[in-house]
Amino acid sequence: MLGIRLKFLNKAEFEITHTLSNLLLLLNRQVCRSHSVDYAVNITKVILHKKECTQIGSAIYKFVFIVALLTAPQVWATETPQEDDFVMHHVEDAHEWHFATIGRTRITLPLPVIIYAPGDGLQIFSSSRFKDENHQYVPYNGYIINDHGKIVALDQEQVLYDLSLTKNIAAMLVSVLILLAIFLRAAQNYKRKPQATPRGFWALLELLICFVRDEIAIPNLGKSAYKRFMPYLLSMFFFIWLNNLLGLLPGAANVTGNISITLVLALFTFVMTNFNGNKQYWAHVLRAPGVPRWLVPIMFPVELLGLFTKPFALMIRLFANITSGHIILLSIIGLIFILKSTWVGLISVPFGAFMFLLKLLVAFLQAYIFTLLSAIYLGAAVDSHEEAVNT
Repeated sequence: MLGIRLKFLNKAEFEITHTLSNLLLLLNRQVCRSHSVDYAVNITKVILHKKECTQIGSAIYKFVFIVALLTAPQVWATETPQEDDFVMHHVEDAHEWHFATIGRTRITLPLPVIIYAPGDGLQIFSSSRFKDENHQYVPYNGYIINDHGKIVALDQEQVLYDLSLTKNIAAMLVSVLILLAIFLRAAQNYKRKPQATPRGFWALLELLICFVRDEIAIPNLGKSAYKRFMPYLLSMFFFIWLNNLLGLLPGAANVTGNISITLVLALFTFVMTNFNGNKQYWAHVLRAPGVPRWLVPIMFPVELLGLFTKPFALMIRLFANITSGHIILLSIIGLIFILKSTWVGLISVPFGAFMFLLKLLVAFLQAYIFTLLSAIYLGAAVDSHEEAVNT
């Protein structure tokens, strides 16, 4: 059938068909797969030298090049060596801020290392001292960064206190500066024009503030007590939400996915709740009303344990949701390099884009849930829940 068909082709069409047949035969046999792009370019250049098929050959040249590009995944997969632990590398904290790697060039920002040792005193230097020209860790001044990213002394008996500015701390400070700039500017706008209607970004900011007030603070704290805790609730909501969003940017830090930071945030709620607890709150903890006396020795440890399980739940929920989202997204994209095939990108890239959009929603939800639970715990401590329900 093919032989009969070729009889009706002119010389240009025959050369094009013959070229495509040879190319596809080569690709199907997977001969010299890593050089299929070069083969496609060379064989189609022969067509372009024929005057009879200059226009047709130009179009076929582009088509053949795209086909060869898609069927030669190893060229892209082996061009740059990938780190075996690239997922954890992006999730964990570090003593340098790695933004990107272009070819063999690493774009990083060395961060200050601050170490205090009883015998050596205070030492401050750049984290770049711990790496050589091949980006391998080397000792400096008797210290080195181990496989877990921690600074340790070469002398195992030496005690040191690491006060270094890590990537997560630097990113957290950046987010704090952004929030200060936004809210100080918003306060100036309200002072300058208190009756003016905000527009654009400032209208969105006012909408979010009213959302925290009307949907979180007042229903759980009551109208008589919500103003005391509004600064704290707003700080928690915007700090967590902003760091969740910044963590989705390429080269950004995983601030809210660090359990140390979520622990501190949960401790803030724990301290605020227990220091503002009234007599009824502590009476319920020490001896719940309506409980028989013989149950008091059993209920007291349960109530006491409940004081610590609440912040523990806040800590784990935020940490687990943010970290798992980063790991899933990086694993999906990493399948392209693990399997060394660009064909996997046809599935990984759309699914990764979907996961990215889902993480935008999760970023807001986790900030909302953390703030809501904090308001519920504070409301139970100030005993204003009944008032909030009645209003």
